[in-house]
Amino acid sequence: MTGQIIATYGAALSLLIGAGFITVGVIGLLKFNDPMTRLHAPTKVGTIGIGMLLLASLLHSFAIGESSMHELLIMAFLFVTAPVSANFIAKVNIHRRACLPPPEPSHDETWSTLDSPEGDPEIASAKGSEA
Repeated sequence: MTGQIIATYGAALSLLIGAGFITVGVIGLLKFNDPMTRLHAPTKVGTIGIGMLLLASLLHSFAIGESSMHELLIMAFLFVTAPVSANFIAKVNIHRRACLPPPEPSHDETWSTLDSPEGDPEIASAKGSEA
């Protein structure tokens, strides 16, 4: 087997895996009813599904003898920006109270919650000393 045939089989396998993840992500987006659970399905599609499609494109371009690095740049951009945008969408849903609030922390009242820092005596005394 030549490298071109192996790359073609690899591209076909990557296309199948990517299409499978995209299909599952679309079904999850349609079936889930809560905004936070809906957010989970497209983030997996964005990273794994589209990443596999881009890998298939990269393998195909190398199989036909052309080098293309655009796919690597797109993958790098996608893998850097997708988690950040998902985090922002989740925070907006939490602050709009469109979903269940995060669980109460065990030790600190203001850590990672929507409580105001006025309830924390250490923060209130620090603000009082700054004024």
